[in-house]
Amino acid sequence: MRICHLGKFYPPAPGGIETHLQTLARAQRALGLDVQVLCMNHEKSRASVELDHGVDVQRFNPVAAPFHLQLCPQLIRAIRHSKAEILHMQVPNPAMILHVLAARPAQPLVVTYQSDIVRQRLRAALFRPLERKFYKRVVKILPTSPPYAAGSEFLQRYSKKTEILPMGIDLEPYLNPSIEHRDKAAELIRSVNGPIWLACGRLVYYKGLINAVRALAAVPGTLIIIGSGPEFDALNAEIKALKLESRVLFAGNLPYQDIIPYYLAAHALWFPSNARSEAFGLVQVEAMACACPVINTAIPGSGVAWVSPHEISGLTIPMNDPAALAAAAMRLLDDASLRQRLGAAGRARAKSEFDHMTMARRCIQIYEDVLKPVQMN
Repeated sequence: MRICHLGKFYPPAPGGIETHLQTLARAQRALGLDVQVLCMNHEKSRASVELDHGVDVQRFNPVAAPFHLQLCPQLIRAIRHSKAEILHMQVPNPAMILHVLAARPAQPLVVTYQSDIVRQRLRAALFRPLERKFYKRVVKILPTSPPYAAGSEFLQRYSKKTEILPMGIDLEPYLNPSIEHRDKAAELIRSVNGPIWLACGRLVYYKGLINAVRALAAVPGTLIIIGSGPEFDALNAEIKALKLESRVLFAGNLPYQDIIPYYLAAHALWFPSNARSEAFGLVQVEAMACACPVINTAIPGSGVAWVSPHEISGLTIPMNDPAALAAAAMRLLDDASLRQRLGAAGRARAKSEFDHMTMARRCIQIYEDVLKPVQMN
């Protein structure tokens, strides 16, 4: 089976969608598919063609970017002349939608629906007519969780086309950490004033990390924040106002496998996101695979609390409630058996639902179902 993935960027470009695309493409290649990726070049350099674990990756340089939508005639031609049997696209990605509409490919089009456009509502409304034209061509829409599909007003119009495909990761480094990662975790436990609480993600508004800082004022220990972004100054100001400078550590951006020791050392992952822009939360899966309980939030219409369910692999609290976050943390601190039970259940759920090969096999089954009518004709 020949598959062509359409993405905005591809690693080493940073980003959750980019990492997910690479994980899916590599897993499909490992299962024997002929996999190609067409995307924009995230760096200002010549367009490139490369092999990534057997995946044919072609990066294109944009020649125009009106309204921040990067366009490239060479990419349009590549889509039009692709020999793939199925095109698979990650959204939101308005620029790629324009490329597909311009290319008018004949192949069936499958879309992984990562999230609605939550904040840029005016831009989304202006783009909606083109988006509707695009979705008429789409044969399958793959939301990443049942709650997100049910909570998306946009997806309700296409309910007959939707099929849930949860995201997955390569669990092996998390389930069986290296000696180096275990040693680093032991060093963190020795050197940091415990208990260690961990927050991980881009420092943006919808991560709700201001509530993590405020919750820390009511619990002992140290909060380690991994990531960077525009909310750094606001977080730092709140930390100083609460006199928590000695109890919050910013670790900056880290390669994903370098985060493993932090999951091993942490008493829990704090995941206090507060908007549907947070659709899934793959860092929850990473923590669960490391037997690190998760404290997440009940975001209406989001898959976050579905990934790590309340009282199964962690604890779920209301959004924007530092007191509830602190209370949940104290529950885990005071009840070692609860923490152990949640950690063990988290590992089991990660293995059964969120392994990258499980995701790839489910996706291939969807492809086969899509191609059956074509083959019959």
